[in-house]
Amino acid sequence: MTISLTEENYLKAIYSLSSSSVDEAISTNQISDKLNIKAATVTDMLKRLSEKKLINYIPYRGVKLNEKGKQTAVKVVRKHRLWEVFLVEKLNFKWDEVHEIAEQLEHINSDELILRLDKFLGKPKFDPHGDPIPDAKGLLNVVKAVALNKHKTKSEFIFVGVTEHSKSFLQHLTAIGLKIGDTLKIEDINDFDNSFKVKINKHNTRFFSNKVAANILVDIKK
Repeated sequence: MTISLTEENYLKAIYSLSSSSVDEAISTNQISDKLNIKAATVTDMLKRLSEKKLINYIPYRGVKLNEKGKQTAVKVVRKHRLWEVFLVEKLNFKWDEVHEIAEQLEHINSDELILRLDKFLGKPKFDPHGDPIPDAKGLLNVVKAVALNKHKTKSEFIFVGVTEHSKSFLQHLTAIGLKIGDTLKIEDINDFDNSFKVKINKHNTRFFSNKVAANILVDIKK
């Protein structure tokens, strides 16, 4: 059975939405908002994916990926994130430049190419944005990361990922000198606007708005 590029994008979108809505059906409007596509168009595609037995879809009640649909989505995610690693590590692209290119490369349908790419890169566990890369069996390395703005202590943290992948946000983090793996320590939290005074790597002090802190994922430094 052939799965089109557009169908893969829908499956990946449903998978992404499902990651934050465990065991809950994903609505047509959620998919419409994520893909910036009219709800009627989404409904037509869901009917098609249901006919191909890639999703479980009940009109007006939502959609869930079945096992076959999930496998397809995870495969696309794996390719996307491996290509992002390749673009950053081997071709020297910046982390804010790779998403759209990887969106095109993720649809190359060659299992052997991806196996060789994974081996060539040293079987990376995470992409340049800190997102886990599924292995060849579809398994993920899960990090118990929490948004920086959820912490109130002066403990030290490791910057492990982002929840906002827009070009402008990634460029903002680059401008303030923040990169994956950096050590962060909350120095103070402003009572008025909940902005954060943060020390990066023990020497670079910066102020983060609450919105920025909400999109920065950290893990407690061991």
